[in-house]
Amino acid sequence: MKNIFILLLLVTNFTAFSQSPEQKLIELGIKLPATPNPVANFVNVVRVGNTLYFSGKGPRKADGTFITGKAGVDLTLEETNQAARLTAINQLAALKEEIGSLNKVKKIVKVFGMINCASDFTQHPFVINGFSDLMVEIFGDKGKHARSAVGMSSLPFNIAVEIEMIVEIEE
Repeated sequence: MKNIFILLLLVTNFTAFSQSPEQKLIELGIKLPATPNPVANFVNVVRVGNTLYFSGKGPRKADGTFITGKAGVDLTLEETNQAARLTAINQLAALKEEIGSLNKVKKIVKVFGMINCASDFTQHPFVINGFSDLMVEIFGDKGKHARSAVGMSSLPFNIAVEIEMIVEIEE
């Protein structure tokens, strides 16, 4: 009986870890939005070999507006963390648009998170965890990445966060 339980546990864990990123999005109830065109003279992504460099994205909501304001002034830590999570969804949309299927992701390599915050705000890592945690939820170990989280005195259009990422893909 003990061996059957262990086998069942292994099969259950394998199934959970073998879920594709696309299946994981469905399970989490996440629908990727359309990727808007850049607002200035740049592109959403540059591909060099199998490495994709994504321009910074912000927390754009479904209605096209952004979560705006400064962490520690206008927004709570939790609200700013959720803004980073929404930014992750927007980056995933750009990633899927570029490569067709998130199953092609080999590794989320690097994330650079910028937080619009007061000069005395010190919780930068906890804000960008909103982004990082979703990458790990979707990609598992492939979603674990190097990261920077820094505060800024302002960001374009007063957005709460702006996050860039670098992704390695396999064809």
